[in-house]
Amino acid sequence: MKMLLKSTFAAVALVTSFLSGAASAEEMVIAEPVHSLGYLPMYAAVHNGYFAEEGIEPTIMTSEGGGAHTNAVLTKQAFAFIGGPEHNAFAKAKGAELRAVVNVVNRGNVYLVARADVPEPAEGESMSDYLKGKTIATGAYGGTPNSITRYILASNDLDPQSDVVLRELATAGIMAALKTKQADIGVLSEPMVTAGIEEGLWKEPFYNVPKELGPYTYSTLNIRQESIENDPELVEGFVRAISRGLQFTHDNPEEAAEIAALEFPTMDPAALKSTLDRAFADDLWSADGDIQPEAWETGKAVVMGADILKQDVPYDDIIDMSFWEKLQD
Repeated sequence: MKMLLKSTFAAVALVTSFLSGAASAEEMVIAEPVHSLGYLPMYAAVHNGYFAEEGIEPTIMTSEGGGAHTNAVLTKQAFAFIGGPEHNAFAKAKGAELRAVVNVVNRGNVYLVARADVPEPAEGESMSDYLKGKTIATGAYGGTPNSITRYILASNDLDPQSDVVLRELATAGIMAALKTKQADIGVLSEPMVTAGIEEGLWKEPFYNVPKELGPYTYSTLNIRQESIENDPELVEGFVRAISRGLQFTHDNPEEAAEIAALEFPTMDPAALKSTLDRAFADDLWSADGDIQPEAWETGKAVVMGADILKQDVPYDDIIDMSFWEKLQD
């Protein structure tokens, strides 16, 4: 009888401890501009319980439309957003203080595709000549894909107002514009690129931004400065969870693919594999979460070249690597 009571009390204590731990978990909303395979390391951190081990209960919220994900953090609807740190620079120009604290996507995660019936660039044809006069469907103004589109145009001496027709749309709208022949060129990320190839809507990308631009602060995780000041332990746990998600994705591509299948259950397995193969081949993800100054220099060149960021913003004004650096000790 004593043994039974002892076991019962132990079980009750274990359950009580578990419930107490669950009750004290910090609820956290992370805003994403689109549900994308590019964010796989973040999803891996959720599925593998890395956030839970830090006492964090995460919710991923998709906020499409330009700077909607940034606004979610500024208005305290979300703790963090995943996106380019140039959004921190835009916010700073308006008096708000945001900081990138860990890297995820370290390449410009977009590709330019031509509609299936639109000829690809001829051998020796300049990008300027090829793009001129075409209708290009890209992301909403203020979003990183839009900035990259404008940067590519500016780099080729093309005016987005007069030399091309720029259609600024949500992701689903870009795909629809190509499908209905309302656009010639699409600026897309995975898994949409592979999905469209499989459907015969467009061909393989004719312009590979990850390879063309190199290291690029495309998608970092960004939080309010006040979170850094008021809750540094939470920020440290957050950075640790994401860093573990990155390492897991790099070290375990097959297991990461299983998580991708859970996040994108309707995606054809063959298309999913092609998408992930492209991501690994293009070195899409940061290996460890570090945000290198040269990667921001590229990102800054894009938004300044696209005339979206009007003044230079130093690395330290929008990026805080102190939590990541602490994890390296």
